[in-house]
Amino acid sequence: MREYLSEREANSYSPLTLAFLGDSVYDTLVREHLLYKANMPVSKLHSMKVKLVCAEFQSQAFDTLAEKLTERELSVLKRGRNATGNTVPKHADTVQYRRATAIEALFGYLKLTGQNERIEELFELIIETASEEDET
Repeated sequence: MREYLSEREANSYSPLTLAFLGDSVYDTLVREHLLYKANMPVSKLHSMKVKLVCAEFQSQAFDTLAEKLTERELSVLKRGRNATGNTVPKHADTVQYRRATAIEALFGYLKLTGQNERIEELFELIIETASEEDET
């Protein structure tokens, strides 16, 4: 079994490296959420997933989470947002993409430090906000 890193050790990783891991963590959470929500064709699951993992949606999640984070988590989020070296895809603007990278960096950091309950808690906040927006 793999040991978790201390917060100090996790902070030694670049924000883009944290985002590399966090992208996978977030993507898996979205897939699990959709799968448990309903048993449906894979093509429909994929379409729904794309809406929740796109830079635009993750950028909105940045606003949802920013005010609910600890000081350390907010620091990781800001490091992720300010990371350089991002090549922005055609379907997102620079601000959205950097904020999406920040969310992924935060999830990567939390995963490396073994804060799995916190990951679930933050993901639930994101999904609740998405559900509320769908209702309006």
